[in-house]
Amino acid sequence: MTSAPHPHPTELTVHGASRVLEIAFDDGARFRIPFELMRVYSPSAEVQGHGPGQAVLQTGKRHVEIVALEPVGHYAVQPTFSDGHDSGIYTWEYLYFLGSRQAELWADYERRLADAGVDRDAPMPDPAAAGCGRH
Repeated sequence: MTSAPHPHPTELTVHGASRVLEIAFDDGARFRIPFELMRVYSPSAEVQGHGPGQAVLQTGKRHVEIVALEPVGHYAVQPTFSDGHDSGIYTWEYLYFLGSRQAELWADYERRLADAGVDRDAPMPDPAAAGCGRH
């Protein structure tokens, strides 16, 4: 039996009260991905930057919510977060990655916060002051 190269979702539920995206895949995997993790690791250029070493550390996202979730073809979804961020396109493969690697992604995020000397709940600096606007 050969498995598909990339699992496809069979269920997708936005749980607003608990702020998690629940997603089940056709390989049997099921994940509950916190909105905060999705927002902190948004695949957008606004978060990831335009090249290596340009990622922007996200803070103050603990209580972020998904206010809209739009399909992108048959391969992804594009959430709109309550902080206005809406430029990340989350492929099924990327959501699987976020779900399956949550523990190490949280540990990496906490390490980056510590290295930067900032708190997880600190407000984001004004992007205009940093010299980079929305993309």
